[in-house]
Amino acid sequence: MRLRDKVIVITGGATGIGGATALVCGREGARVVVGDVNEADGCKVVSQVVEAGGQARFVRTDVTQEADARGLIAGAEAGFGRVDALITCAGVLRGSMTPVEAFEEAVWEGVIDVNLKGTFLCVKHAVPALRRAGRGVIVCVASGAGVRGGSSSFAYGASKGGVHGFGLTLMDRLAADQIRVHVVCPGNLDTPLKRAQIAEAARQAGRSPEEAVSSQRPHLGDPEGVGRVLAFLASEEADYVRGTIFTR
Repeated sequence: MRLRDKVIVITGGATGIGGATALVCGREGARVVVGDVNEADGCKVVSQVVEAGGQARFVRTDVTQEADARGLIAGAEAGFGRVDALITCAGVLRGSMTPVEAFEEAVWEGVIDVNLKGTFLCVKHAVPALRRAGRGVIVCVASGAGVRGGSSSFAYGASKGGVHGFGLTLMDRLAADQIRVHVVCPGNLDTPLKRAQIAEAARQAGRSPEEAVSSQRPHLGDPEGVGRVLAFLASEEADYVRGTIFTR
């Protein structure tokens, strides 16, 4: 229960890494606020947290819209009294395996908007709330793509490289406010986003998407493993952790 009574806001908390992190944080005693456009799955996650004895609420949030990002943080403060941590898991992967000369501008902008702009907007509005709480934690989820290597999508790699750079810049700028910032770069995980990417790559190669996903799933990591890392980083026990964290 190392997160007992901590108020943790998680974007993209309906599925994948975000959903797994919400469940872990709830079991650790946190009061969780799930922000996502996926209301059905977001409410399921909230119900699971509550069934496990935790406290949680869902706030429909489109992270590309500043009013939604502002409302997510304001709702967390109004509902639970403060914000102790923000974990930005909201992300999309589009344009997988598309050649750069055929990459559509609208697809590029859509990925950048969710992954990079969405992270920026949520951090922008979380920082004043964290200052009001006296200290806090921001955990930005990037990826090995765009940081250690490339990606199946030019836009995804660029967006996650941008999230990494944004987080590195935040670290020094917020240290005086007692706000600890981490960037986490997960590997290949069994999430809806990754399964969709595998299926699309197979489809373009003329192979069965279903068979490709089925054959790859045993080699993908469990999102809860990363969720446990993110929950740890949001806790006081991670006070001495610094820099970028890579996971499998």
